[in-house]
Amino acid sequence: MSKQPLLVIAAGGTGGHMFPAQALAEVMLRQGWRVKLSTDARGARYTGGFPHTVEIEEVSSATFARGGVFAKLAVPFRILGGVMGAALKMSKDRPDVVVGFGGYPTIPAMGAAWLMKLPRMIHEQNGVLGRVNGVFAKRVDLVACGTWPTTLPEGVEGEHVGNPVRKSVMDRAGAGYIAPGDYPMSVLVIGGSQGARILSDVVPAAIAALPKEVLQNLRVSHQARDEDFDRVTAFYAEQCIAADVQPFFDDVPTRMSEAQLVISRSGASSVADISVIGRPSILIPFAAAAGDHQTANAKGLSEVGGSIVIPESLLTPETMTEQIALILGNPDAASQMARAALSAGKPDAAETLAARVNALAHKE
Repeated sequence: MSKQPLLVIAAGGTGGHMFPAQALAEVMLRQGWRVKLSTDARGARYTGGFPHTVEIEEVSSATFARGGVFAKLAVPFRILGGVMGAALKMSKDRPDVVVGFGGYPTIPAMGAAWLMKLPRMIHEQNGVLGRVNGVFAKRVDLVACGTWPTTLPEGVEGEHVGNPVRKSVMDRAGAGYIAPGDYPMSVLVIGGSQGARILSDVVPAAIAALPKEVLQNLRVSHQARDEDFDRVTAFYAEQCIAADVQPFFDDVPTRMSEAQLVISRSGASSVADISVIGRPSILIPFAAAAGDHQTANAKGLSEVGGSIVIPESLLTPETMTEQIALILGNPDAASQMARAALSAGKPDAAETLAARVNALAHKE
C-alpha cells in the first residue's frame, strides 16, 4: 500500500491568509492527502473551522514591524531558529509539497522547503504581493494568484487560480438572490476578520438616515470590534433599528446569502466570498493596506458592475446613505449587481489549486 502523500500548508495569523488555506486543506483531505498546518499563535485562533484531521503545528514567528530595538535585533535569530526547527520536522516526516499563503508565520516552513529543495509554491490572495510572498516569489516552483492582475516582481510569472473559499461558502455558491422590496431585508456589514472602526463610525449613521419605508423593513448584521461594540449596539437601539452586532460572525456565508446588500472592506477573502455567493456590495478599501492592495482587490468586482467602491477619503455617512439607498431602492439594478458579482467569482479556485499541488508532487 502506497504511503499517504503529505501537504504542509503554511499560513499567517489573519483570516485573509487562513480561510483560503482552510479551503485547500478541505479539498486535499478529500483527495486522500495528509495535511499539516504550520502557523503561529495568532493563526491558531482561526483553526476552529479546519477539519479535525489537519495536524496543527504552532511555530514561533517574528516580525520587524513590532517591538523595541532589542526585539527587532532578535528577529533574524528567531526566524533562523524557526527555519531550522521546521527543517528538522520535515526531515522526519517529509512533505510531498509545501504551500505558503503569506504572513510572517510562513517563513519557517517555506524557508525549510527551499533549503531542502522540496516542491513548493505560494498563493497570493491580494492584487499586490505581501512582503513574505515577495521574498519567496523567485524561490518557488509556482506563484498562484488569487486576484488578477497581481503586481509581481520582474521575471516572475504568476498563474491566476482565484482565491479558494471554504466549504461553508461553497455550500452557498450562487444562492438565489431576493431583490430589495417592500418586505424584510437584510444588510451585512463586515470589516475583515476583526471588524473595521471606520465602518462602525460611518455605517450606523448612514443607515439611520435612510427613508423610513426602507428602514422599517431592514435588519442589520454588523461586525464591530470589541471596543466599538457598546456604542454601535446602543446607536442602533436608540434609532430603533433591528441590528445584530457581534465582534465576529462565524456564519458569514449564511448571513451573506440572506443579505440584499453587503458593506465590507475589500480584503481578498471577503471579495472572494461576495463573488462566489453573488451579492451586491459597497466596498471600502483599507487605505493603509500595504501597496494599497485592497483597492486592487476591489477592481475586479467594480469593473464588472458588481460593486460600488468608496475610497476612505470620500467616506461620509451622507455618501454611504446615498449609495445604500441607490441599491436598496432599485430592485432591477440590485439584481444586475448580484449577477455581475457572480460572474467575477472563481468557485473552483480550491480545486484548481489542489490540481497544481498534485502536479508539483508528481513533477520529475
